[in-house]
Amino acid sequence: METLNKREYAILRAVEDGRGALLVSCEPDLTVDGSWCDHTAVHTLVASGLIRAAAPADIGSRVAAVVTDAGVRVLHPELA
Repeated sequence: METLNKREYAILRAVEDGRGALLVSCEPDLTVDGSWCDHTAVHTLVASGLIRAAAPADIGSRVAAVVTDAGVRVLHPELA
């Protein structure tokens, strides 16, 4: 995986803080504090397995976003 940019790190930290919600679709979208995030950054984080939906949900549903174990290792390399 390539190094994340500042925007991707900021989104990852916001999701870790419990502030993100995914709109489930073939190309998921993410809101943080109710505002839409950069689609390309979100795609990178989901495709890289760093964030995911907290629970299975129907297409078109909004569900809490969570940081995966891989995402935790990116944010906190000292824990790896």
